[in-house]
Amino acid sequence: MSDQVQIRIHGPPSLPTLVFMPGLHGNWTLIGPFRRALAGRVRFVEVTYPDTLSWSLGDFAAGVEDALSAQSIHRAWILAESFSSQVAWPIIARKKFLVEGLILAGGFVRHPMRWGVRVAERVCRDISFSLLTRLLFGYARISRWRCRHSPETIRGIEEFIESLTEQSRQAAKHRLHLVAQSDPCTIAQQTTLPVYALTGLFDPIVPWFWVRPWLKRNCAALRQYKIIYHADHNVLGTGAKAAADQVVKWMTL
Repeated sequence: MSDQVQIRIHGPPSLPTLVFMPGLHGNWTLIGPFRRALAGRVRFVEVTYPDTLSWSLGDFAAGVEDALSAQSIHRAWILAESFSSQVAWPIIARKKFLVEGLILAGGFVRHPMRWGVRVAERVCRDISFSLLTRLLFGYARISRWRCRHSPETIRGIEEFIESLTEQSRQAAKHRLHLVAQSDPCTIAQQTTLPVYALTGLFDPIVPWFWVRPWLKRNCAALRQYKIIYHADHNVLGTGAKAAADQVVKWMTL
């Protein structure tokens, strides 16, 4: 098992660089439709985290910085999905990587429902791996109908399920624990970098109707908060084209 952040790059260095950092699942398996919608418009850099049980959020931030530096990437926009918003804030605070702008996708500062995160952590701890796998296969069957016009999305979901291991389940639980403890409010309040946010209308995991008001009141750097009405928490997957168009627009303002 690798203990390093992995990256893969799509597009030439001549294009604006966008670094995608994934949600709780921790890898790039579900980002295919969004990648396709961005093709030819940005240099798209995808991140996968190691299934570590010991890293702090600062360690995740350093791991991303090291992986990018190894590919001579020293400045970029960051697209932080859900969990990775908690990695993006430390990257901004550390100032070792030049962040040109931050875009949150179903992201947040301090999670608005910490009790819910702790419940999810306990469920992730207590549920058997076999039951978890059966539930995910059930989700995949539903997704085959819901995403029937996007074979790439279906392949991504199936790839994610096939790659799931007990170690990756434990790693997800560890990330939930980090989220429950995280409070980067001071970083968000003090940053002067341009901050944007995307979310789907239906998002019970990170409810936008709590996140958006906090950002508007407390993050002076927030430029725009966009709700994609036909999308859900996985806004980059369920609203791929609209999300890609919006992200490119923000990057080129």
